[in-house]
Amino acid sequence: MEIILLERIEKLGAIGDVVTVKDGYARNFLLPNKKALRSNNANRAVFEANRARIETENAARRGDAEKAAEGVNGKQIVLIRQSSNAGHLYGSVAVRDVVEALHADGVTDVTKAMVVLERPIKTLGVFDVKVALHPEVAVTITVNVARSPEEAELQSQGVDVMAEMFEKDEAGFTEDYDPNAEPGEIAAETEEAPAEDETEA
Repeated sequence: MEIILLERIEKLGAIGDVVTVKDGYARNFLLPNKKALRSNNANRAVFEANRARIETENAARRGDAEKAAEGVNGKQIVLIRQSSNAGHLYGSVAVRDVVEALHADGVTDVTKAMVVLERPIKTLGVFDVKVALHPEVAVTITVNVARSPEEAELQSQGVDVMAEMFEKDEAGFTEDYDPNAEPGEIAAETEEAPAEDETEA
């Protein structure tokens, strides 16, 4: 379907561009959300008559978005989640979770439609997430997913919590294992000691 864009759409074009898109994309998203008009003579005439107003309104919205961007860009939000020992979350972090965390942090002008999360977050870690406040204004926030505030603090300092945990496990195992020790030798000594104390008492 051929359409006239009423706002800049990433990878499609700018205001006033006539582009061809799949029918479903136009019918289900662009047209109902008033991001485009069907391209025909009548709509072209309407668009040209209103072009100055559309561009002025867009510029005003872009200005508001740029102001809002100052308070959002680079913001870090922390989400505490339970996970397996391998760092896989029980469940996942979706757009709704990111928006709720931003609202709780005082950023109220971000909606679900603005958060660009290509796929839900399913592991612990620090992730950059794009927030499109306006078709021409996008910022990046940091989403820190951890099991505790302490882990979140470590992750924000660049520590890979999962790698550290595995290193500790391996270190613990190598320290406990002494290849020269006789099997059961240490255990037997520790068991005998309390038994002697009991007989003296």
